[in-house]
Amino acid sequence: MQNIQTNKLFWASCLALLVTSLSFGIRAGMMNQLGIDFQLNATQLGSITATAFWGFPLAMVIGGVIVDVIGMKRLLVIAFLFHLAGIALTIFAQGYWTLFFSTLLIGIANGTVEAACNPLVATLYPKDKTTRLNYFHLWFPGGIVIGTLVVTLFVNLHLGWQLQVATMLIPTLIYGFLFSRLDFPPTERVSSGYSSGDMYMAVLSPLFIFMLICMFMTAITELFTGQWIGLLLKNVTNNALLLLTLTTGIMVVGRAFAKPIVKKLAPQGVLLFSAIFAAIGLYMLSTFTGSSVFFAALIFGIGVCYFWPTMIGFVAENIPQSGALGLNLMGGAGMFAVSIYTMFMGGFYDGLIVKHLPAGAHLGTYTAAADGTPEAAALNEAKNLAGPEVLQVTLVLPIILIVAFTGLVVYMRSRKSRQLAAEAI
Repeated sequence: MQNIQTNKLFWASCLALLVTSLSFGIRAGMMNQLGIDFQLNATQLGSITATAFWGFPLAMVIGGVIVDVIGMKRLLVIAFLFHLAGIALTIFAQGYWTLFFSTLLIGIANGTVEAACNPLVATLYPKDKTTRLNYFHLWFPGGIVIGTLVVTLFVNLHLGWQLQVATMLIPTLIYGFLFSRLDFPPTERVSSGYSSGDMYMAVLSPLFIFMLICMFMTAITELFTGQWIGLLLKNVTNNALLLLTLTTGIMVVGRAFAKPIVKKLAPQGVLLFSAIFAAIGLYMLSTFTGSSVFFAALIFGIGVCYFWPTMIGFVAENIPQSGALGLNLMGGAGMFAVSIYTMFMGGFYDGLIVKHLPAGAHLGTYTAAADGTPEAAALNEAKNLAGPEVLQVTLVLPIILIVAFTGLVVYMRSRKSRQLAAEAI
């Protein structure tokens, strides 16, 4: 009976995460159309995208603090209500500010889902945390794949982005119904007897702070690239959205087969492997052209595949005293970093476009130009040059991570050797 309850809670969690990922996939697919419909430039689109990443860490950090007090079930009720409100406001958006606030609400809902479900999965599977977190998080890229396919289908059927967003209501209503009927266990920290003092000391430890800083870079490498790939790589393919679908499809498959890889390499080894492939893949994406870009997307997808769940799994396994707060600080830090980076890169991208336009050109004039005009052609060429330059700047992050995770592998081997020596005594 307990296994049945555990499995129901796990699958309901996966469905809630599916709604979170659909919001990313659908928004990534409709960014260009939002810019056209509401006459928004890349800076404004970047601000709207970043808003989801603001709400996410806010909800995760607050949720991490209060989840042990109010319980995981109440947090998920809050997520359900915010998802409903954010989706409805997006459907009836009238311009920049309604898109801004609706995206903020969805971001808060998304963060609340992870604030409850990450510690829930760790609690349900205490002996298999990293693997199960990979299984859980495969629904994030899985939802992005579904979302981008929904966008492609609806565009081909000449259906508006409002209907694309409305499809998110279906899984939202289902996960709200499922969670309302299930009983939840206490969090692992509470059941293990770690105090609140232990939790706060753990999140101030050097190892946790190191992982938090690395989370900034792993999250940006994965999520910023995924969200902006359609805007940045128009120069290499007319099917830039398919690149996102391919990348996330690889992530689904990789996370589904995480168990033997995690067992063989350990979480820290998986992270080093991921950083190497992410750096190679991002370099390829920024330099390859034509059909070879799809191979680059394959390599990049392998690279970022294990980043998010394995970062959280490492903390759950090696710093268990940090509890739900530790897991949620990790996720919140990642999303916060992406929000700042996305806002910065929106302006940086606009600046690169202006740099590649004729001297003295004003971006607004070229953005408003009709298709087929010399201004429109010049703008398109400027975007073709600017996009890969943004990716080349981002490439610095996985290169830093290769060094950082090499150090982590060495440290964890040394720590394990010391533990074995102490046990032998």
